[in-house]
Amino acid sequence: MGWRQSIQGSTIAPAWLLFSVLMAVLGPNHTPVAISLLLAIGIFQIVATRPPSFRSTRGQLASFAITLVLCFLLMYYTGGIGSRYYLMLFVPVTTAALAFSLLGTLAATGVVCGGFLSFLAFINWEHQIIEAEEKRELVFRVLILAFLGYLTNQLAEGRRKEARKAQAVADQLADANLHLMEAEAAVRRTERLAAIGQLSAGLAHELRNPLGTIKASAEMLTRNVASEGAIAKEMAEFISTEVDRTNTLVTRFLDFARPLAVRAQRGDITRTIDRAVEELERHKPSAVSVYRNYSPDVAPFLFDADLMERVFYNLLLNAAQASPPQSSITIKTRQQDDTVEIAIIDRGAGIDPMHLESIFNPFFTTKSQGVGLGLAVVSRIVDEHGGRIAVESEPGSGSIFRVFLPVSASRAPGGER
Repeated sequence: MGWRQSIQGSTIAPAWLLFSVLMAVLGPNHTPVAISLLLAIGIFQIVATRPPSFRSTRGQLASFAITLVLCFLLMYYTGGIGSRYYLMLFVPVTTAALAFSLLGTLAATGVVCGGFLSFLAFINWEHQIIEAEEKRELVFRVLILAFLGYLTNQLAEGRRKEARKAQAVADQLADANLHLMEAEAAVRRTERLAAIGQLSAGLAHELRNPLGTIKASAEMLTRNVASEGAIAKEMAEFISTEVDRTNTLVTRFLDFARPLAVRAQRGDITRTIDRAVEELERHKPSAVSVYRNYSPDVAPFLFDADLMERVFYNLLLNAAQASPPQSSITIKTRQQDDTVEIAIIDRGAGIDPMHLESIFNPFFTTKSQGVGLGLAVVSRIVDEHGGRIAVESEPGSGSIFRVFLPVSASRAPGGER
């Protein structure tokens, strides 16, 4: 709302300045005090729209009070209860009506009206009386002030409601845009996975035959080489070892390319996470501790326990590898509506912002010995469950991987219904 207030302040300032000058020039009283107070009222209304401090509740109360004091001083020095400047009391009334609720507006209007009638205390009743017509005029002025405050407040409240509705629509559009961007990213990632999966499958099948031939030739060379040819024998064994390593890599490519068969059954996600943590503790690369913060509100739902264990193990392993020794990893669960969120939090080096868009792409890795399939497989499994995965990371502070899984039977993949 700050930009709106700024625009309103910039457009209304010339009007207030012109109004103050015209009142000072054309008004019924041209004494220096009256002119000074009129200009002060106008200038303060301009100033009150500028600093952020006047936009708080205390600031609005202060603005109302200062405006009211300036208007009372103007009336005091220009005739008191009979001052023709009583119309300036509309300024604090409208100020309160625009800023406060209906109850606050009524209270502020009561203060203004009470202050206006307090000028009756300055009358010397021994030498002056108020005729019946003048009394009706006083009542009329008070009623006009009260009605103006009420009417202005209702108009302002209508605008505030429209502004709240507009803000709610803007928030919904922002959320929808965010979900749309995430969906588009997931589609692009799925398309890349499909294309690279097909390429990997074809390439892996083509490599299997020559690798088998090289392996058989190396074993035959090892058996037939003369005993004095130690170097040749060592080279043949080296060839055989490298072929085995390459064959393992080809197998991983085939596993990645092979269609996933999701067998969803109703289960407890925390038990699956516990198995992944136990697996990590058997193979963890550094001395890290895992803290589990499970929400009791997460009820059993449909998912493939084996595949999701693979997801959590990969994410925990990455977190452990990114964390310094003696650090900790936290895994948290919670349920919001029909979605379960599992967050894995590490305090490691974090991820470079320029890599965040690529970390789920196949064969993308920043590890010297990595293949770049771990997070790609994780993303694929989560997608097959109808969920999504998101990452938040700050270099030097760690990363948070969030897995969101649907819990409603209608959205869950396969399995029982």
